[in-house]
Parts: sequence; structure tokens; C-alpha cells
Amino acid sequence: MDLQLKGKFVCVTGGSEGIGKGIALALVREGCDVAICARRKDVLDKAADEIQRASGRKVFAVAADLTKEAEAKNFVESAHRQFGRIDVFVNNAGSAPGGVIETLTEEDWQKGLQLKFMGYVRCLKHVLPIMKRQGGGRVVNLIGNDGVKESYWEIVPGACNAAGQNLTMALAAQYGKYGISMCAVNPGPVRTERWAGLVKAMSRDMKLPLEEADQLAPRSIPLGRIAEVDECANLVAYLASPLAHFVNGTMIEIDGGQQKPLMDQARG
Repeated sequence: MDLQLKGKFVCVTGGSEGIGKGIALALVREGCDVAICARRKDVLDKAADEIQRASGRKVFAVAADLTKEAEAKNFVESAHRQFGRIDVFVNNAGSAPGGVIETLTEEDWQKGLQLKFMGYVRCLKHVLPIMKRQGGGRVVNLIGNDGVKESYWEIVPGACNAAGQNLTMALAAQYGKYGISMCAVNPGPVRTERWAGLVKAMSRDMKLPLEEADQLAPRSIPLGRIAEVDECANLVAYLASPLAHFVNGTMIEIDGGQQKPLMDQARG
């Protein structure tokens, strides 16, 4: 299937590793030029080189900490200057700490909200006027299924994600008349570079052997495994394409049909 993405200019936040890097790779293989950002310049530059070599497309890398308004603004405006337009913007950067309410600190809550939610807000604040002036665009927000499927160990991510989902729906209604459509993608557990660290944290907080903690997520999913990066990236590539422009103001979960909150598996 031709996704009609060849020659499109796309921004992907958090594009240095994990799902963001996978999305950037999927998009360049479809013929897009991409701008990516992340906080660690060395990791970002390495990823940009790998993505460019995989496709021959233009890859523009900007180091940016999206908890800072000026750096979010600089990423969007630098990408716009580089490409002359922004056809698609993929908000993906950031994670929020897991943990139970007794041990989560004020800093943990602020860390999650400032990056996973406000990082998206800061980027959208600057990219939506650009899309409005150019006559349209597409936004895909990578959020997370714990915004709609609550888990006591993921209350910080859940709160951030629920806010991001509400933001997506509200802005889709506001900006549709300008030819800008947007949707949210809600992954469940995904095998990324940080997965092993999450399993260790679950083991610690729930006082479970590491091997048992590692099975909590697969046991919560009817398909018996967690998602792979490419599965999320391929879905986003389709949703970013003109073929899916009418998919507006909605959320799509990619979690293998996960029903019961992940952490509740420890309670039977």
C-alpha cells in the first residue's frame, strides 16, 4: 500500500531511541524527511545518522529538553526553517515515573507532568499556528493506555496520559476547520530500551522476584506478549499518512487487548 507520504516533512519528538526512533525509521522508509529531537545530543546524533543511512532521506536533529519552553519552541521553529513546512507532527517524547502513591515524591509527579504532558502542550502551541498558516496538517500524539486503563502502580503516567488524551480530543475539535486533524495512539507495554528498568522497578515496589515481575505484563495481555517497537511505528506511519487524515479526534489502543490493569496481576 502506498501511504502517500513521499516528500512529506515530519517532526518526531523523542526520536533518539525506543518508539520515537522506530517511528522516524518507518517514516523515512515511506519517503519522508524528518526532524527529530531528544535531550541527549550524543544519542540523538547517533540515531540521526542511523536513520539517514537507512533511507537516504534528510534527517534534521535538534537537541531539546521539552520541559523548557524555549527549547520546545526552538525545535519546532528550527524544523520549520529547515523544511519550509511541517506536514506531520508526532508527539512522542517523555515518560513518567511508575510507583505507588506512598513512595512517589512531588518531584516524581512534576517530572511526569512537565515532560509527558506539558512537553506535548509546548510543542503543539508552536506547531499548530504553522499548520494553520500553511492550510492544514496532521498531529499524532503517542500517549498510553494507562490513561484509560487505570493501574495503581502507574498513577503518574495514568494522570499525564489522561490529560494528554483530553487535550488531543479538545484540539481536534478546535482545529479541524483549518484542515488540521489529530489523533492519539495509546500503546500498552512495549519492548524498548527502558523496559528492563521498568521491570526492576515493579519487582522492587511489589516485592516480587524479577522473573515474576517480568511476566506481569505478558499475563495481562490476551496475546501473551508485549508489543514490539515496529508494531507501534507502523501504526503511527499509517495514521500520519493522508490516507488516515479523516481519523480525527479519536484514540487507538495498541495493547494486544489488555483488559486488567497490569499491576493487578500481582493480586490475582
